[in-house]
Amino acid sequence: MTEKPKKLVFATNNLHKLEEIRSLAGDKFIICSLAEIGCHEDIPETADTIRDNAIMKARYVAEKYGVDCFADDTGLEVATLGGAPGVHTARYASEQGHDTMANMKLLLRNMENAADRSARFVTWIALVEGGEVTTFEGVCNGTILEAMEGEGGFGYDPVFRPDGFDVTFASMTGEQKNEVSHRGKATRKLIDYLAAK
Repeated sequence: MTEKPKKLVFATNNLHKLEEIRSLAGDKFIICSLAEIGCHEDIPETADTIRDNAIMKARYVAEKYGVDCFADDTGLEVATLGGAPGVHTARYASEQGHDTMANMKLLLRNMENAADRSARFVTWIALVEGGEVTTFEGVCNGTILEAMEGEGGFGYDPVFRPDGFDVTFASMTGEQKNEVSHRGKATRKLIDYLAAK
């Protein structure tokens, strides 16, 4: 008898992230969103580091809803800005919410005439299973362009060109991006860990 795929809750209602993770997980796991378990509240993300934010979100959902859960948090770290926006990546332009266009415009304005345009995306995924926390890191190095390029992706994808490529994340297909992205790398570590158990 074949084993049923393991069910895991991904602590997000971001459909772009959900799509990326589901395509990487394939049919090995059933990935549910927060909406699918009836969680519609704003989960706190008040930690000082990207890793701790991921842990905070995963623990909150696991404890409140009694499910095995994983959460991710991602930061864009720009060398010339001393690692900013970092933990404030999603709310860089405004504490009120995720305005991706305002975030990108502010980033480009803050980097005007910057000689060093190197940056990296860092994703941490925290898995809470039976109360135990395990974390996985994914990093993608690249360059911040001077103007937006590409129609796809989300977040800062139109201004971030990963090393080794001549196009931004926003110009890549979902499959191409998953191959090299920070979230793709962290997710593959998570999936390998779960598959080996």
